[in-house]
Amino acid sequence: MSGRALILGARSAIAAALAERLAGDGWDLVLAARRCHRLEPAAADLRLRRQRQVDLLEFDALDLEAHAGLAERVRDSAGPFDLVACVFGYGGDPEESRHDTGEMTATLTTNFTAAAVCLGHLANDLEARRQGGIIAVSSVAGDRGRQSNYVYGASKGGLNVFLQGLRNRLAPAGVHVMTVKPGFVDTPMTEGREGLFLVASPERVAADVLRAWRRRRNVVYTPWFWRWIMLLVRLVPEGLFKRLRL
Repeated sequence: MSGRALILGARSAIAAALAERLAGDGWDLVLAARRCHRLEPAAADLRLRRQRQVDLLEFDALDLEAHAGLAERVRDSAGPFDLVACVFGYGGDPEESRHDTGEMTATLTTNFTAAAVCLGHLANDLEARRQGGIIAVSSVAGDRGRQSNYVYGASKGGLNVFLQGLRNRLAPAGVHVMTVKPGFVDTPMTEGREGLFLVASPERVAADVLRAWRRRRNVVYTPWFWRWIMLLVRLVPEGLFKRLRL
C-alpha cells in the first residue's frame, strides 16, 4: 500500500525516521511542522534518493482554530492524502508541571487537545472519502498514572481513549486507526533525563510502526517488550501501587 502520507510534527526524530521508511516504501510525503522551511534539506534528500514527491506545509499544532481547514490546505498544496501520521508531542517538565499552570497546560493541550482536535477534523475528511488511515504516536505513559509523570501520562491516556473511539467510529468506513505506544526513545525530548532504561532508537520505532501498519494492528507497543512491562504495571493493585516510587 502506498499513496500520500501527511506527517504532523515532521521535525521530530521519530517523524524523520518514519518519513525515510515511508518514502522507501513508495509513499509521497507532506511534511507538516512549525518553521517547516528547516525541513527543506531533508525533503530535498528524500526527493533525490527516493524519487518521491515531498511537500512542506507550515503547521502549528496549538493553532486549534486552523485544524478545521487543514485537510483542504493539504489538498491545495500537494493533493489528496491517504495516511495521517501524528507524531508531534510535548514531554514537559514533570516537576515544574506540579506548580506551574503554563507547563501543565502546555503538556495537556499539546499531547491531548491539539492532537484530538486535529485528528478529529482529518478523520472527517478520510471518512467522507472512505479510504486511508491514521497512525498516532502516544506513549506507554498513558497506560497508568505514575507519580513521576502523571500529567504527561494523563495527556497520553486521554489520547489513547480518543483513538479507541475514533477507531470504532471509522471502521465501517474502512479507515484504520492505529495507536502507537513507544517506551523511552532516544530523541531530544528525552536527552539528559534521569532514570531512562531500555531506550530505543527512532529508527527502531519507525520500523515497528510500519510493520504493524501493514498488519493493520490496532495498538502497537514499541519495542515489543513494553506490552508485557506495562501489563505487569497495570496488574499491580492500587493499594500497593500508590506506595511505589515509579
